[in-house]
Amino acid sequence: MAQYPIGEPADWSAYEAKLRQWVGDAAGQGAALLVFPEYGAMELAALDHARKSDLHASLGAVSDLLPQVDALHGELARVHGVHILAASAPCRVGDHYVNRARFFAPSGAMAHQDKIMMTRFEAEEWGVSPAVAIGGGLRLFDTALGRIGVTICYDSEFPLLARALVQAGAQIILAPSCTDSLHGYWRVRIGAQARALENQCFVLQSPTVGDAPWSSAVDVNRGAAGFYGPPDAKPAAGADMPADGVLALGEEGVAQWVYAMVDPARVAAWRGDGSILTHRDWSGQPGAGVLPEVEVVVLR
Repeated sequence: MAQYPIGEPADWSAYEAKLRQWVGDAAGQGAALLVFPEYGAMELAALDHARKSDLHASLGAVSDLLPQVDALHGELARVHGVHILAASAPCRVGDHYVNRARFFAPSGAMAHQDKIMMTRFEAEEWGVSPAVAIGGGLRLFDTALGRIGVTICYDSEFPLLARALVQAGAQIILAPSCTDSLHGYWRVRIGAQARALENQCFVLQSPTVGDAPWSSAVDVNRGAAGFYGPPDAKPAAGADMPADGVLALGEEGVAQWVYAMVDPARVAAWRGDGSILTHRDWSGQPGAGVLPEVEVVVLR
């Protein structure tokens, strides 16, 4: 998981060099799944001097570059043989901008997840629309690493979204985030850890870090990358689980990769014979209700 610093690249070459280094560093350490944060792509607005500091215009500045950005990510996924959840970005679809996270397979194939729930800032000030505005919804990615879902930042704070992904088969949930305070970081982290507990699965959080005073959208960034699972000490479910369920955690505010091992087989062990069985017992709670629909997308 990347603790990715929002920079101010002078030109496309500078951005490309940065991304190549970040991906190369992680792949060089043996990483198979690279997770970048929510709105990490907003640093690309710096390339458009006329629009970079304008809150609304910066959406278009980044969206216009997405074809070039995605081509680069696809190439890097192929060259290094890795899966990459690219930093999410505003993407123009018709009359709307959505917050889109693009997911790349080692083949270079790409699919995406748009954010479902908008924060007040996105909805009231920035003009970013929820996925439903363009007819979108939840997707589950069937990959060589297992079945993976994505809940973008605020989405992680809504239990039914993660639960719908898990009911569709998710073993791993990725939670890219962008928060401008420790309060915001902890809201997402608490949500991510709660989703790991409820669903007895892995949840990976990747935040933006650092200051970007030139940007009115991502000027302050706080957080730490975290790798979470359900606190479970029963031997059948993996006695090496830490008591707090935190398998790896970065140093807050520091630009770095945070590494951990993901073994989907442990998810089956937790759910089959854990100390508690929250995954199994979900439907027994009053008002469990109807879950959102999930589209399964093969990403190979």
